[in-house]
Parts: sequence; C-alpha cells; structure tokens
Amino acid sequence: MKQLVLDIALPAAPTLDNFVPGRNAELVAALYALANGAGNERFFYLWGADGSGRSHLLRAVAAAARRNGRRTVWFDAQTKALDAADDVLCAADDVHLLGAEAQVALFNLHNRVRGGNGALLASGNAAPAQLRLRADLVTRLAAGLVYQLHGLDDEEKSAALRRHADARGLRLAPEVTAYLLRHARRDMPSLLALLDALDRYSLETRRAITLPLLRELLEATTKTS
Repeated sequence: MKQLVLDIALPAAPTLDNFVPGRNAELVAALYALANGAGNERFFYLWGADGSGRSHLLRAVAAAARRNGRRTVWFDAQTKALDAADDVLCAADDVHLLGAEAQVALFNLHNRVRGGNGALLASGNAAPAQLRLRADLVTRLAAGLVYQLHGLDDEEKSAALRRHADARGLRLAPEVTAYLLRHARRDMPSLLALLDALDRYSLETRRAITLPLLRELLEATTKTS
C-alpha cells in the first residue's frame, strides 16, 4: 500500500505517450517527428489555457530528444541569457511571462538557432498576436507552426479512462470514473497513474474495483501527503 501511495503522490513524468491527444492529434504527431529528428519543421509555438498541457508537451519533447542524443536547453522567465549551440533544441515555456531581458535573450537565441540546425519549441497562454512581448519576438514566434492546444473536457477524459481500463482488462463503473474526475488531479497523466495504482491495489487486496476501494486508496494518499 505504501508504495502505491508513493506512486500516486509523485507526478507522472511527462512523455508524449502519456499525453492524451484529444483534438490535438496533428500537433502530437508533429512533435513526435520533432523529437525524433524527422520532418522539416523546426519552429513551433503552442498556446492554450493553463492546464491544457503546454508544459507537459515541452518537457516531453525535450526528454525524448535527449534520449535520442540531441542537446536540449530549457528557457523560461528565470532565464536571463543563454549561450547555446546553434544545433540545440530549445524548449521555451510560458513566454508570456518573460521580462524585458529574457525577451531579448529568447530573440537572440531564436536567431542563432534559425541560422544553424537547431529547433525551437515555445509555449504561451495566448496566440502570438495577443502576446504582450516585443514586436520582433512576436514576429519570430508567429513565423513557425502555431498550434492552439485544446484541453480535454470531462467526457473526453472519461472516454480516455475507459479506453485505458479496457486495455488493462478492467471493468470501470461510471461512478468510479465520475469520482476520479471530481476528487483526483485532473491532468490525464495523473489520472492514468491513479487508475494503474487502483488496478494494482485491487489485485493486492483481491477486491473488485469499486467506489469504496477508490475512496480507500485516495484517503490513504491524502493522509500520506
């Protein structure tokens, strides 16, 4: 039980595989290609509301690229300057939060990457034209592929949980799914990790997956956190 609680308490590492695409299938396919060094597109800007998966995708692509032997750098509001090679893959998160100095640094990095063989994947909470950033940086961000991230609604999350359960041979009652969406972390990697832990807990206790079993597991998590 203790290990199961720890598994739930620790956020699942962001990967492209544990991101549920929903209406973002075209984007995810393009990011797989970027992470694997395939395709011709080198500049991407993703925008969407908080919780839509912006940071998840940036971290997932950076991790996948590193596993493929590519150099990566992380850029955010805390970055003042960055001396990176022109063949690096740069992930620039939450660009809407960048101060004046960081905006200059990202603009210079974009130019350096564009002149070499690198790539830049940026994200923000608004479309380029709505960003309150210096005009030349906005122009750079808008020049690549721009994708709006569409978050999953509850119906899509429920469907994703049912598919995951079916793949594991589980029978997931509607009330269990509804309770998960009301009382657990609402991002899909955490929901899927909780469902996996619930499956293991069911096997360990030799009890069917029911609402009382789920409540028991969540209560144990709350007491430990």
